[in-house]
Amino acid sequence: METNRDIARELARKYSTMTHEELDIMEELIVPMRFRRGEQILKEGDVCRNIYYIHQGLIRQYYYKATKKKKEVTEHIGVERTIFMCIESLFKEEPTRVLVEALEPSIIFALPKHKLEMVALHNVNIQILYRKILEESLILSQIHADLLRFETADERYRKLCKMEPEVVKRTPLIHVASFLQMSPETLSRVRTSTLYEK
Repeated sequence: METNRDIARELARKYSTMTHEELDIMEELIVPMRFRRGEQILKEGDVCRNIYYIHQGLIRQYYYKATKKKKEVTEHIGVERTIFMCIESLFKEEPTRVLVEALEPSIIFALPKHKLEMVALHNVNIQILYRKILEESLILSQIHADLLRFETADERYRKLCKMEPEVVKRTPLIHVASFLQMSPETLSRVRTSTLYEK
C-alpha cells in the first residue's frame, strides 16, 4: 500500500513541484480511504468536503434524472491517477445531488478542502497544485459537455476509446452508454460497427 508521502509525491509530480516542507504538509493533510465494489463514496444529501485522488480502482459519479422511474445518469467515470469531486457541493457546502460509487475495490486519498485552502495561503506550490486540480476538473467537464453537444454517437464512442481506453474496458456498458448519453442499444450498434472497421 502506498503511503501518504508517496501520494504527496505523485500529486507534486502531476500538478506542482514541492519542497520537502511542502511534501511534509501534504503528507499530514492526505486521508487514505478504501471502498468495496458497489460501495457509496458519496450518497445523496452528503456534503462533499474533499477533493479525491484515485490511487487504485474505478468510480462513477451519477445523478437521478427526474422521471417516474428515477433514471440514473452517469456524469463522470474516474480511473487511477485522476481526481474527482462534486464541485457544486464542495464550494457551496450544500448537500450533493451527484452521487459517487466505487465500481471496483478502490483505494482513494482525500484532500480536505478547508485544510488544503488553509495551507495554500502560506505555500505557493500547494496553491499552484490546488489551482491546477481545479483547472483540470473544469477542462474535463468542458470536454465532456462538448462531446455530448457537438459529436455524433459514433464520434463520442471513438473519442472516449482514444482518450480513456481503461474507462471503456473496465466500466459496465450500461454506465458507458449513460455517460455518452445514448441507449445501451445504440452503444452496442456503435461498438459493433467500430469492431468491423478494425
